[in-house]
Amino acid sequence: MIDYIKRVIRSIIRVLARMLDTTSKSKITPNGITLFGVAMHIPIALLIATRTNIWAALLLLLFGLFDTLDGELARLQHRESPQGRLLDSVTDRIKEVLLYTGVAYAIIATGRPYLAVWAVVACGCSLLTSYVNAAGDSIMAGKETKQHAANKTFRGGLLPFEIRMFILLIGLVINQVPLAVIVITFGAGFTAMSRLLRVFNKVAEVRG
Repeated sequence: MIDYIKRVIRSIIRVLARMLDTTSKSKITPNGITLFGVAMHIPIALLIATRTNIWAALLLLLFGLFDTLDGELARLQHRESPQGRLLDSVTDRIKEVLLYTGVAYAIIATGRPYLAVWAVVACGCSLLTSYVNAAGDSIMAGKETKQHAANKTFRGGLLPFEIRMFILLIGLVINQVPLAVIVITFGAGFTAMSRLLRVFNKVAEVRG
C-alpha cells in the first residue's frame, strides 16, 4: 500500500516537473527548487514555534514534496550531478535543524521545558543517520563500483528522512509534537545504528 502511494505521488510530481519545465522554458533549475524549498522551512519552523500547528503541517506537506520535485526536474533537464545530490542532502539537514528548533521553542513555551531535550536529541539522531550514510559512502569510495551505489547503499532503515518528516507532520496535526519527537528520537537512533552495522558488514565483506 505504501509503495503504491509512493508511485502515485511520484507520478504526480513527474507531471508537475514537466509542466514547470515547459512553462518556465527550463529557466527554473533543480537547485533553485531545492533552495526555495529549504527557505520555506523558515516560516514553517516559526509556525511550529508559535504552535500554529495545522498551518505548519500543511506547509510541511506542500514543501516536503519539493524533495521529490527537484530530483524529477534534474532528471528531466539532464542536470543530475554530485553537486546537486550534495546540496539536496545538506539542505535536508538544514530543514531538520530549523524544524526541531521550532519544536524545542514550542515545547518550552508550553511550560514543560524538560521535554525540549527530546527535540535536541531527535535532531542529533536524525543528523547521525545522514552522517553514517555519508561516512559509509566515503569509506566505500572507489571500491566495488558495480555493487555500491553512491548515496544509496546505506540509506533506508526504519526512519529515513521522509518518514521522520511524516511522523512530525502527524504530530502537528494531532497536536502531539512532544510525542512525535520522542518517536523520532528512538526511531532515528535505531536507524543510525542499523546503518552503522550495514557499513561494518560491507567493509568486512570487501576486505574478506
